[in-house]
Amino acid sequence: MDHVISGVAKFQKEVFPKNKEVFQKLANGQNPEVLFITCADSRIDPNLVTQTGPGDLFICRNAGNIVPPHSNHTGGMTASIEFAVAALGVSHIIICGHSDCGAMKGALAPEKLDALPHVKDWLSHCRCATEVVKEKHGELTADHLDEVTKENVLQQIQHIRTHPAVAAKIATKQVQLHGWVYDIESGNVRCYDEKAEEFRLLQEVYGGKPFGQKDSKGE
Repeated sequence: MDHVISGVAKFQKEVFPKNKEVFQKLANGQNPEVLFITCADSRIDPNLVTQTGPGDLFICRNAGNIVPPHSNHTGGMTASIEFAVAALGVSHIIICGHSDCGAMKGALAPEKLDALPHVKDWLSHCRCATEVVKEKHGELTADHLDEVTKENVLQQIQHIRTHPAVAAKIATKQVQLHGWVYDIESGNVRCYDEKAEEFRLLQEVYGGKPFGQKDSKGE
């Protein structure tokens, strides 16, 4: 806890004064371009990985970077997604999983979660991912962790499509969806390529171009 407290003191003394104009602007509102949904794992820092600053990302975090399918039951994720899309007008939604994910380990072995009933219930939203991988291999083992992690990202993308605010913006091409997996050890980010139907390195998928930018051929 000491390093957290000293960190705040350093922020107030050194960081804030150097960025005072930025914070003064942010004090009057926010205008993020990206809704970034990722895991609550303490090893994941969206702003660090993306090298973005305050106000750039609207971040939602939970165990397993899960997006429950839309229902009439209001939850934190549902409300946050609706606010980001319908009120803030984000134009990109990134769902980012990561390597060595404890939530995905739990999804692979839900029988071990009896002492954590709320966690077990929450991870039921990952069942589609585990069932897909099980169907492909005939079984589920710890060796399938990376595959389940990737499949979970794809399934959560399907879930977010069911949210009315998101569906409406996708239909009018005002929102784009992105599936990412961040590797903690290497720093690599793999992104889902819909044409290739596989996860590829970020540089290969986006080619160094900003979101939505087209080359001279319009591709």
